Amino acid sequence: MTATENKRLIQDIMDARARRDPNPFIAAMADDFVWRITGSTAWSGEYVGKAAVLERLMKPLYRQFTAPNRLTTSRIIAEGEYVVAECRGDTTTIAGEPYANTYCFVMRLADGKLRELTEYMDTALVERVLRAPDGQ
Repeated sequence: MTATENKRLIQDIMDARARRDPNPFIAAMADDFVWRITGSTAWSGEYVGKAAVLERLMKPLYRQFTAPNRLTTSRIIAEGEYVVAECRGDTTTIAGEPYANTYCFVMRLADGKLRELTEYMDTALVERVLRAPDGQ
């Protein structure tokens, strides 16, 4: 796919995320998808494989929210197989805490599928508002 096609795919995914719909994002993940979260929080690290991302990252994260995180994108930049999206999240935890993180996602796509995602965010907010994932 071209950079323009990759950018369009990410724009479609982010448009769905603005409606609190994570399904197009999940559908775009390759089976060997890798999600890296920067920093030194309990959530930081590398989640390898779509199944691990869903089970070890998304499931325990979404259990903490009253609704899926709404992501509002301010900028999407594409070059080759890489697409970068700047966005802001908006949701509330089940404990009643607002969780409005800012993100920069650097994504690599191949053959119309998400292969890698590196997430940069406000780690202090994560530490303050979120509980550690299950088992940590």
